[in-house]
Parts: sequence; structure tokens; C-alpha cells
Amino acid sequence: MTTPLEHLDVLIVGGGLSGIGAACHLQANCPDKTFAILEAREATGGTWDLFRYPGIRSDSDMYTLGYSFKPWREAKAIADGPDILRYVRETAAEHGIDDHIRLGHRVVHAEWSTAEARWTVTAERADTGEALQFTCAFLFTCCGYYRYDQGYTPEFPGQERFRGPVIHPQHWPEEVNYKGKRVVVIGSGATAVTLVPAMAHDAAHVTMLQRSPTWIVSMPGEDPFAKAMRRFLPVKTAYSVLRWKNVMMTLGSFELSRRRPGAMKKVLGAMLKRHLTADQIEAHFTPSYSPWDQRICLVPDSDLFRAIADGRAAVVTDGIETFTETGLSLKSGAELEADVIVTATGLNLLALGGIELAVDGREVALPETMAYKGMMLGGVPNFAVALGYTNASWTLKCDLTCEYVCRLVNHMDARGYSYCVPGERDPSVEELPFIDFTSGYVQRSIDQFPKQGSKPPWRLYQNYPRDIRVIRRGELEDGVMVFARAPVGQDAELLAA
Repeated sequence: MTTPLEHLDVLIVGGGLSGIGAACHLQANCPDKTFAILEAREATGGTWDLFRYPGIRSDSDMYTLGYSFKPWREAKAIADGPDILRYVRETAAEHGIDDHIRLGHRVVHAEWSTAEARWTVTAERADTGEALQFTCAFLFTCCGYYRYDQGYTPEFPGQERFRGPVIHPQHWPEEVNYKGKRVVVIGSGATAVTLVPAMAHDAAHVTMLQRSPTWIVSMPGEDPFAKAMRRFLPVKTAYSVLRWKNVMMTLGSFELSRRRPGAMKKVLGAMLKRHLTADQIEAHFTPSYSPWDQRICLVPDSDLFRAIADGRAAVVTDGIETFTETGLSLKSGAELEADVIVTATGLNLLALGGIELAVDGREVALPETMAYKGMMLGGVPNFAVALGYTNASWTLKCDLTCEYVCRLVNHMDARGYSYCVPGERDPSVEELPFIDFTSGYVQRSIDQFPKQGSKPPWRLYQNYPRDIRVIRRGELEDGVMVFARAPVGQDAELLAA
């Protein structure tokens, strides 16, 4: 048995963009609550500290990826990774969050006790392997949805034959030298379209090898409208205007893609014609799927297209037959010579950072649960998870989730409730995949995640204005959320149902 170290009102898991934001919201809206952040790694920043590959940057504008309470002041709207990391850590320092962070604490198990109305959370120390326990009244996981310790790399025939380095971008080695060398980047997603123009500055040549095309759109790295707004409006007002402008542009793109995919294909095709020849577009930039069936890739200032036009980079659409000693043999019979190969082949998803949940001694099987408003789980009390949008900036949804958690905590305090839990759902609610994307990284792991429902409040609409009405302004006691003042009698039976 392990004696709990301390009891906290709220325990946050994850010290990245979401976790730091959650702590700031909690401190501002629930100032009397004690809290801590448990971070598995030895540094804060999450994604923006982990990924170190050349050119690492956001694929969303910073007016929506930034926090609602802290304006983004830099000129670049599509920001570099180090700038985003600095922004996250600056936020933590400004709000005194650093004092609440326990680094090197990986949460492995959490069990809710109805009798005690609290969670017991077990974490492992990274330096000693020691198991530590904390208790808390509310557990808030902010650890994203992918594995930090490994990326996804398919098994390529003959990979061991290749004489040069094979690198996955998720763990970029500092010592790798590609200056003046031939590089092949396998993949066509956000990471690949970032790597290719960045590496092309120093490499002899970079080839992006894709199995099939991806929808790609170019936007200015610096928003000219933002520059004008900052000249004439106060910083916070300008930030709000820019945030809403970009929210509506992205939402409009998504809605047009869903309702009139043919029209959206024409829009994206017209944008590509500004940078590429008709042959290039047909061969390498016309996907078989509709826009937003997978996330659209963003390239700032057309950097990928300029690298192709300059001859510093090229795109090849083909399958891999086998690795060779000097590169790749393709299914078409062509050969690609390479000194360095980068496998930008995606992520491995991991629900809740791998934390095992239990309620009153029964393990929670995540695939058998349903997400309530995209942030809580049916039958799991005093628990929330921060997960962002797939069709817009991550932080937009996380900010709303944090606001909701703070409202819940204050509501329970005001009425003397000890816990809340999403209860029974309407039998007519059908189960749907939690993430409605056809991307390979989603399809490989979606069966490990909770479900969403066909009707609210179990449905995820991926619509920020709608979620503001439902999450920020909606009733907490909506007939689905069960609140209890004491974990006895009928309320305990509801939990066990």
C-alpha cells in the first residue's frame, strides 16, 4: 500500500498547452481551490517541447491556437515551434503556475471511490520508478491524444539494408547532418509538408514521397489584417476580432466541405493553380477524398510550392517496394537515391495518455463509454478530459472545456454537491466514432477511444459558435448530468447502473 502524498481539489494531468491553460482558468475562476499538474516528462510544453524537427510550426493560426485570455503579440500568425513553446511557458510563469507543476510524474492509474467522493491517483516517478499517490475531488486530464514515447512507422521491407540514417520526426536526433545530402521524406501530412521546405534550405535535394495526395492550402505567415487591427485597436480587442475572423473562416471552409464538397474542391484547386502546373496538380495534389475528410494541411507563404518551383524539392506519388542500400525501390520500378530518409508517417494515438480508470473497483473500458459534450464520460464521476477540435484550433475547444469544468466545480460548491456524473442516455442515441476522420492515424486506433452519440449532449459538432451556446452558456443541470450531495442510496445506485 502507498500512502497518498497530499489531497487536492483538482488534479490536472499534463503540462502542455492544454494543462497550463486549465490551471490558469482554474486559478482565475476557482481561486480557493487547491490544484497541481502532474507532467510525465521532465519539461513543460507538451508537443511544443517534444517535437524538434526542422521547421516545426503550428498548422493553425495563433489567434485561435493561443489562449483566450492571453493575446498572441508576435507578427507571425503561423508560428514556429520555439515561439509557441515560449508563449506557453511565459503564460505559466506570468500566472504562477510553475509552482504547481510536478515534473517526471507519469499517471498510470486513477480510481474513483463513491464512498469517499474522491479519486486516488497513482503516478510513477521518472527518475526513481517510485509509485506515488495523490487524492483529489476532481480529475482533469489534459494529455492530448497521441503517444509521446513513439511515433508510427510501418514495417518497410528491407529497411535494415539502408546505409544511411532513418529518422522519425517525433524523436529528431540533434546530431543528424543533412547538409548537402539527398533526403527523402516519406509522408504527405502536416509534418511532411513542414519538413520538406525547411530541409530544402540546406540539403542537396529533398523528395516528398507520398502514397497518395493530401489537400494543401497556402496562407500568409503574417496576417495583413492583423497588422492593421493592432494599429487601430487595443491589444485585447484586436486579438478578439482576429480570433473570431479566423474562427468563422475555418468554420466556413469546413461547412462548405461537408455540404458541397465539389465546390470546395474547386476552391482549393484554384488556389493550387497559382503555384503549380496542371500536370503537377493532377499527379500529386488531387486527393481521392473530399476536403476535411482528413485535416487540410497548411503551408505558410507557399514555402512548399516555392521549394518545388525552385527545384530544391520534388513530390513523387508512388508506393515503396523495398528499401535498398542507397535509397528506395518503388512499386512503379523507379529508384529514389537517398542519403537520409525521414519517416513522417504519423502518430500513434493513445487515449487519456494511457491512464487506466476505475470506478468503485471496476475498471472502465473506454470503448464502452460515451463522451458527454466531448469532455466527460458517461458513468465516470468528477472527471473531464481536454480534447481540441479536429477541424479548427485545438485550444478553442480546450478553453471552453476549462470554463465548463470551472462552472461545474463552483456549481457543486454552491449547492453542496459532492460529485457529478453524466448519467443514463436516451436508448435512441446511436454510437458513432469519437473522431470522424478517415486519416490513417485515426482509423488505426479509434476503437480504443470512447464513442460519441448521434444526439446532444453526446454529439460532437465540431462547431465553436454552437459549443459556446452549449458549453459556456448551457444549463449545467440539463437532465442528463446527475449531481449528488452524498454518495449513498439512490445516487449510488445511479452510479452502479
